Amino acid sequence: MDLTYLRENGDVVWQRTLEHLQLSLTALVLALPIALLLGALAVRYRQLQFPILTTLGVAYTIPSLVVLVFLIPSQGIGNRPILITLVMYAQFFLVRNIVAGLRGVSPATLEAARGVGMTGFQVFRRVWFPLALPVVIAGVRAALLTIIGLAVFGGLISAGGLGRILFEGIGRDYPSMVLAGILAIVALSVAVDLVLRLLDRATPLARSLRSS
Repeated sequence: MDLTYLRENGDVVWQRTLEHLQLSLTALVLALPIALLLGALAVRYRQLQFPILTTLGVAYTIPSLVVLVFLIPSQGIGNRPILITLVMYAQFFLVRNIVAGLRGVSPATLEAARGVGMTGFQVFRRVWFPLALPVVIAGVRAALLTIIGLAVFGGLISAGGLGRILFEGIGRDYPSMVLAGILAIVALSVAVDLVLRLLDRATPLARSLRSS
């Protein structure tokens, strides 16, 4: 295992890692409001659940590189086409888990909350969404890990991130550079997964289950 590039260019790898994380988090922040809206519509109007989830499932099967190439003529190169691509692919995990989480809360629990005088918004904010949060966070974790993996293609269109190290190393036939990019991507994915698992354990439902 040749770590020469990583030892000699650790600052460059770190900078690209931060770019990759920023790109991934930006995509997640953009994807979440869309997913919440679609998820809420699917839960509120049952007849929309099947077409929404089916459409997202079909979109997820399209190769991400094909979507990216399709967007370049209209969006140019840089962050915009890769962000649109990442937001699109994140919806599959986010919406599915938002729907599953909200559907999984017992109607009796929601009715009891309304019975003590809570408004609809209070029920959602203080009871419904907190109880659904562990499932939602699982979707966020899956979406973000997928985003981190797909964001590598940003290196092909000058969007920065670890993809630049990876594809530059491939173009230069420089295995040590490619290895540095791979290790950085794996390390970033593991770190993000760990943080989100810790966040999941901090949800009210997880705390109550541990205390019981």
